[in-house]
Amino acid sequence: MLIKRGGDIKSGEITDQALYLNRRAFMTGSVAGAAALALAPGAARAAAPPAAGQPLMAARNKAFDLPDATTKFQEATTYNNFYEFGVNKDDPAHLAGTLKPRPWKVTVDGLAHKPTTFDVDDILKMAPLEERVYRLRCVEGWSMVIPWIGFPLAALLKRVEPTGAAKYVEFSTLVDPDQFPGQKRGLFNFGGLDWPYTEGLRLDEALHPLTLLTAGMYGQVLPNQNGAPIRVVIPWKYGFKSAKSLVRIRLTADEPKTAWNKAAPQEYGFYSNVNPKVDHPRWSQATERRIGEFRRRETLMFNGYDQVAGLYSGMDLKKQY
Repeated sequence: MLIKRGGDIKSGEITDQALYLNRRAFMTGSVAGAAALALAPGAARAAAPPAAGQPLMAARNKAFDLPDATTKFQEATTYNNFYEFGVNKDDPAHLAGTLKPRPWKVTVDGLAHKPTTFDVDDILKMAPLEERVYRLRCVEGWSMVIPWIGFPLAALLKRVEPTGAAKYVEFSTLVDPDQFPGQKRGLFNFGGLDWPYTEGLRLDEALHPLTLLTAGMYGQVLPNQNGAPIRVVIPWKYGFKSAKSLVRIRLTADEPKTAWNKAAPQEYGFYSNVNPKVDHPRWSQATERRIGEFRRRETLMFNGYDQVAGLYSGMDLKKQY
């Protein structure tokens, strides 16, 4: 298989890798079908500017400010991966009105002394909300810079008191085909994924201060297409690790089986740290295209969040990708 390196890739090629959005079609050899379904940003269906949502007030934590320009709200809310709504980048924005983010419960259980099912609004009162500007890097080669609103996931996990046997945290998204048309059998169903969508972290990753339990962005509550009402954001990992529309957070002793790792283990590892030296089997990860920009930029190790490097001391991050 020919794998292109950063210097061999023309400026538009990774954007064109939206042809691979229907990954199941690729796995089964139906590349032509995937090409027909997928759309690059410029070819996406015209969308009206997203309506302003309910304000969500939070103090800006300037320790997380970046020199990078913030991605425009319009682009961050109309170009999304959220397969529960469909395989195209603009499907979430067009179809997300089916999701009802209230009432909403999140169960935090597993290896915990105080397993609890919380109302999402009670979760938002557990710790002061803060705004943090984070980079988010997609495995497909594009990135954004978004002002998220939330608080460290550690504050929630400490409420349920993990037992000494807990080593990992599993995240699960809502399963409801009436609210998520992409979970239905038919045109939008992405059959290569098992529902619920699951993701996972080691417990020390989940407790790291960068791991953000997130309920808003751009000064307002999360739009449905961005993971309402509550999601996790892990800025040093590829975007698919940041699970959306959470209904369960489970503490486990064993490494959780995650959605993309189950669907294509040769392409998506458990750790999925942003690493420019580990190529995806179908394209280089050495460079990325920031949404809203034309020129490609170099991908940073850990997406630029060097403070997490100590979590992986002694690990071979090429083998444990």
